[in-house]
Amino acid sequence: MARKVFDQELEQLHADIGALGARVEGIMGDTIKALETHDIEMARIIFEQDPEINMAQNKIEQLCINLIALQQPIASDLRLIAATLKMVTDVERIADQCADICEIMATYPEFTKLPTPPRILTMFKVAREMFAGAIDAFLRRDIEQARAIQARDDEVDSMFSQTILEMSNLLRDDPNLISQATDSMFIAKYIERMADHATNISEWAIYTVTGEHKSMTNKLLGRRRPLM
Repeated sequence: MARKVFDQELEQLHADIGALGARVEGIMGDTIKALETHDIEMARIIFEQDPEINMAQNKIEQLCINLIALQQPIASDLRLIAATLKMVTDVERIADQCADICEIMATYPEFTKLPTPPRILTMFKVAREMFAGAIDAFLRRDIEQARAIQARDDEVDSMFSQTILEMSNLLRDDPNLISQATDSMFIAKYIERMADHATNISEWAIYTVTGEHKSMTNKLLGRRRPLM
């Protein structure tokens, strides 16, 4: 009986992760549209949704804590719960970064005087694809898909570097565009971080299956003392 209840709660956890992932992917899509069209009203609506994402994160975290405290999960289930506690933070931070981008649009109208640089939009679309794929890999415990997501991070990093160079050249050529160029660099950085969070989620997807996590392994190796 206890295992049946536990399995039902795991199913609820799975559903909640999927719902939050879909919600945040939708926010990313809306933010891309707001950037493409300079829709300030849409940007304000997205910015105001952030507390709802925080509440959904808190709900998932509380369910994880209850599962650990009350159900005494076995090793494989415990890995899933622990990974969920970590990855849900990455999901919430992506929503935060969308809100930050929308805050720039709503607060600094100078940004909308120039079209959003096409490379920024391309970066954002790739980051959104990475996020959607990472959530799917986490839910299905698909290691190969998770690794494919990680491989795309370099693609976003390259576009970020190119965007910073492009905006630096714009500043050099026309100092009157300092506000727009600076805002674009901030937005590009937020998008680059979104791709990093998607990569983190994919790493936790791998951890749920293998029990291995690259960042944790590197930290442990770094702490080892050399043999005397």
